[in-house]
Amino acid sequence: MPRPPRLSADAVVAGLRDLPLWSGDVDGLHRTVQLASFPAAVAAIVAIADVAEEMDHHPDIDLRWRTLHLTLVSHSEQGVSALDLELARRIDALLPS
Repeated sequence: MPRPPRLSADAVVAGLRDLPLWSGDVDGLHRTVQLASFPAAVAAIVAIADVAEEMDHHPDIDLRWRTLHLTLVSHSEQGVSALDLELARRIDALLPS
């Protein structure tokens, strides 16, 4: 299945309007979230992993105690694609605001 192309800067800015918890540019989307505990952070990673596998699109996740640092980028496109915006929306549905 072909992957969606890299988005323009304007398309990324427009996509981020609907994702207020995320920041970024054409090179990647970023979100940091603090969970209630280390086990809660690990559980969030598992939930994100399930969505990522379903989409066949995988985020970069850095866990620091109970804080997750998430980065989304379409490595095959060397930048942000529509898959990253969709994964960000789906991650937001899993995590606290």
